[in-house]
Amino acid sequence: MTAPSSSSALDEPVAPEPDDGEAGKRPRDWPEDGPIDLAIHDLPHASSQTEWWYVNSHLTTADGRDVALFASFFRIIKARDEQTHEPLYAHSVTWALVDVDSGAYYQESRVDADAPRLGLDKLDRGEGVQDPLLRRALREILEAGKVPYPDRMFEGEVFVHDKKLELDFDGLRFWKNDDGSYGLECWHEYFKCGCNLRFTPRKEPVRHGDNGLVKGVDGCDMFYYFIPRCEVSGTVTLNAMDVPVTAGQGWYDHEFGGHRFDADGDTLREDVAWNWCALQLDDGSDLSAYAMFDLATDESLGQRAVLIDAAGQVGHFPTSNFEALNRWSSTRTFNTYPTKWRLEVPDAEVSLQLEGVIEDQEFVTLISKPAFWEGRVAVSGTIGGREVSGRGWLERSGFIEVKALDDFFRAVSRETRKSVAALLPLNASYEQVRNLIASEARDHYMEGVDLEQFVETGVKPIREITDRGGKAWRSYAALACCDVVGGDSRDFVQWLAMPELMHVGSLIVDDVQDRSTVRRGGPPCHEIYGDALAINAGTAAYFMGQQLLYGSHVSNTDKLRLYDNYFEALRAGHAGQAADIKGLDAYMEELVETGDNRRVEGAVLAIHRLKTAAPAAALSRMGAIAGGGTEEQIEALGRYFESLGLAFQIIDDVLNLRGFSGRLKLRGEDIAHGKVTLPVAKAMGLVDKTDRAWIWEQVQSKPQDQARIDGVIARLEACGAIEACVVQARELVEAAWTELLPQIEASIVSLMLRAFGWYVLERHY
Repeated sequence: MTAPSSSSALDEPVAPEPDDGEAGKRPRDWPEDGPIDLAIHDLPHASSQTEWWYVNSHLTTADGRDVALFASFFRIIKARDEQTHEPLYAHSVTWALVDVDSGAYYQESRVDADAPRLGLDKLDRGEGVQDPLLRRALREILEAGKVPYPDRMFEGEVFVHDKKLELDFDGLRFWKNDDGSYGLECWHEYFKCGCNLRFTPRKEPVRHGDNGLVKGVDGCDMFYYFIPRCEVSGTVTLNAMDVPVTAGQGWYDHEFGGHRFDADGDTLREDVAWNWCALQLDDGSDLSAYAMFDLATDESLGQRAVLIDAAGQVGHFPTSNFEALNRWSSTRTFNTYPTKWRLEVPDAEVSLQLEGVIEDQEFVTLISKPAFWEGRVAVSGTIGGREVSGRGWLERSGFIEVKALDDFFRAVSRETRKSVAALLPLNASYEQVRNLIASEARDHYMEGVDLEQFVETGVKPIREITDRGGKAWRSYAALACCDVVGGDSRDFVQWLAMPELMHVGSLIVDDVQDRSTVRRGGPPCHEIYGDALAINAGTAAYFMGQQLLYGSHVSNTDKLRLYDNYFEALRAGHAGQAADIKGLDAYMEELVETGDNRRVEGAVLAIHRLKTAAPAAALSRMGAIAGGGTEEQIEALGRYFESLGLAFQIIDDVLNLRGFSGRLKLRGEDIAHGKVTLPVAKAMGLVDKTDRAWIWEQVQSKPQDQARIDGVIARLEACGAIEACVVQARELVEAAWTELLPQIEASIVSLMLRAFGWYVLERHY
């Protein structure tokens, strides 16, 4: 299938002209039955609304490295000239290089210079990403004439020769030589990697699907042929150094079409996903298989397998079954993918296991919803009872679980719980307990320590709360800020646990101080383990995050900055909690008399800032420091997340009065507890003395009758205090985003940060 970006989020194909072929029949420029004439069909096809050329390879370099690479070149009709009706094309390229030995996956996605307009057109049609906040954030980027990184627009010319195979997409090139070999030239400026390769066919082209006919990514008819084995030579560039290829095998695919019409001549579109593989076995045989699905109906859109033996004999089989054997989760998109598979082709007696040589071979791009997995796999198993092994490429595209921000943060929460469990296992080993208590250099501190008792008293109380799951946005903040300044959060994935432990530590202690009876849908820690163990566990949780800073990919100087920010967050949080415990009752008598609410409103905001906003800001700065951000970026991100944290708590005060969805808290619970929140403070500056006295009398009495509580809420609504809080939260976030925007590049991560700001403002729980 090899079509990671043919289902483009930015480039939308249009139907070919009616004379390109009758509905239901093959266009006139498709291959006839019999051998495929590559001199004709390697060329672009005028009838096709969608066409792509694809290669992959497995390479051994002169210095002994194991390298793999794929590249796809796409051409899609985006419109027709109003005068001549000639097609106007959009172009894109996706390619990636896998350094198997180091475990690195370098990807690049380049899109048409017209991509912003095409993307806006697609949004206007209601297509593409469906989450309303993500759509708004994407629209902002596209309206600015940009596309979100890692997608990048072509800056130079795009050339497609119509008389021979010659593609030059702004320096990314694929062409055919006079001797029948194919050339590929790619270069990634940021990663300083690339290739200059020659693919020399060693087998004849083979039709896939039903004599070449397959269903495309939008349900249309496509023609698909491939050359399953090529000898590959040339050079690979890693770290700006050219290294000769001493041995290489390659694969070539070509697919074109887009010709399925309904009775009115309109293209029939379907939401399609697929698994696909191209395998080259050590016995000289090759195998390609795919299985496609309509996600809306779960209907199969075709399963095929083609087996070519070492002598070039071809066998076609109607069924291929991909069985996922595991699930790997990305910490960039938080999508999940299988990275181990069992492939069965019953009619060919094929039973193979395919395993990614590295798990993280996710290709992140908004071109394909918003990522797919395409990577090098190791192959083992049997064919016809014979043991076989080899190498291959596998692609999984379209199966996206994280479609909305709610899905996203549920996935973040899931991975955060895993991260905490890895640091605080319930069946902890001696070494794990030692690292939580002391260090390898202080091994004698473990003398006399009862491991089971430590887990019972020091691990389980914390896990009791973390395992219930939370919103986890604090955990995402650190990773997102690493990526948005150009770093790689995969080097710091263990940090997911750090913000959660900091937050849960404060929750455990707060619940003791507040005598809370519910936490995250269950009893608080102190009701299960007692006050003393709860306080001790909550305090210990603050310091367990230190373990996650060891071995970080940062200098010692930056590590000191990380510590400074971490402990600044803890100091601020405790100061805010002390102010919250003391409360604001002492200020209220004067406020009732004067109506000057500036002091009380400032005190409420100080508590919110210190307890929530300051820790969020510190964690975001830590991520930006780890990502190598500039001082301007680090501070702008810190201020943005400080504003988000403050807005989060303001909206929390609002929701406490207007009601949380799912009845997570009782409406007006803060009033029932006699708490002076921001809406109450604002109201005292908006109403007359009689109303001020009445509001404070009601709140101070801690009413338990819902009718009385509702009466207070109605008064706060009537004077505009609650809506004023909403406006203030919105202004905080918008001002901070305006300050941050010039400091960061438009990217998928910046899109998420923008959407998250609105998510905080518009949430209902």
